[in-house]
Amino acid sequence: MTILPSTRPATGFRFDPSRGRVDHRVSSEWFSRPDDERYLSLADLHAATLNRAERATARTVESRAIRVEATRDNAERLTLSVPGQSAPVAPTHWSFGQLCSLVSAPSSYLRSLPAPFAAINLQHGLLSHRAELVKTLETGDGRVELRAVTGPDYGRIWDHELVGAVRKIAGNGTGDTNWKVPGVIDWATMTHNPHVDITKETTTLYASDRDVFLFLVDDTHPIEAGRLPNGEPDLFFRGFYAWNSEVGSKSLGIASFYLRGVCQNRLIWGQENLQQITIRHSKFAANRFVHQATPALRNFANASAATFISGIQESRRQVVARDEEDRERFLRRQGFSKPETAKIIETVLHEEGRPPESVFDFVQGITAFARTKSNQDTRLDLEGKARKLMERV
Repeated sequence: MTILPSTRPATGFRFDPSRGRVDHRVSSEWFSRPDDERYLSLADLHAATLNRAERATARTVESRAIRVEATRDNAERLTLSVPGQSAPVAPTHWSFGQLCSLVSAPSSYLRSLPAPFAAINLQHGLLSHRAELVKTLETGDGRVELRAVTGPDYGRIWDHELVGAVRKIAGNGTGDTNWKVPGVIDWATMTHNPHVDITKETTTLYASDRDVFLFLVDDTHPIEAGRLPNGEPDLFFRGFYAWNSEVGSKSLGIASFYLRGVCQNRLIWGQENLQQITIRHSKFAANRFVHQATPALRNFANASAATFISGIQESRRQVVARDEEDRERFLRRQGFSKPETAKIIETVLHEEGRPPESVFDFVQGITAFARTKSNQDTRLDLEGKARKLMERV
């Protein structure tokens, strides 16, 4: 195992895009986030999420006690009267959908109606539906907004708590520690350049009124795990992304992995050893966050790469096929069809210049074959088979 010192290479670190899997998760966030949901540092992200939490009030009320109000004077505005809150409360797009779901009303249809008609329908649903306790989350800043309507046992983990936990290992996420917003791949030179200015275009720190998502890497300390066919080192970086929604749109999760590069539109290339934990916002979610998620972040940040590297090296050494018959038999035993088997072997021949022999060869061939599939379920199934092969080593 070789962990290279932090350097500022003139042309970046060489990488081979044919190896490992391509992860689209961060790229989908990058494509969908408007400028006001993009942050340039963890400090800014933490301040924004903490500020809205400090202005928030959570209360438990009976669903039938919520009053829906609208006037003919403003056919587009609907407000709520919530017990314990004297001011009218304006539902967000998300919380309106949660209210509709509570009474089994079609939110898209109600949104298309003038506010007075939508109010009548929603109020009827709240009054006729079985009465139950709900937990509301309101935020006041000039006007009061209803950000969430959840069950009474909803275990809220605040977005700022996740960001704060990440800051303990990553500082500002701008290079003041090993963990930072990733650089970008230069496709002209086939290198990953870790030293790129953090802008609204390149940042991977996001937050909306509904969720938070962040992606950081340690891409100035490459880890060498063997050699490429041309004799150059096969380099990896450590990376992780984390997400949460304090209003109930998604669970909290952390995914850690090794990668070879990140392109401008934030596709993760050459990903290996993806590991993930998720925490549902159930009654004891806050305790699970303290005892599981926070230590997981800290352990990954401080852990040695020795186990990962030894696994890669062992998979390279473990020869499982020495001739064509062995190769076909090995892949068919893993559940691949005859056409898939032929394509995987052909892929390795094309990319490596020789037929697959080791477990590592087959894993790289399977993940490369998976990248040719446009259907996501098919691609994930193939990548899952490759991951299981590596886990057996």
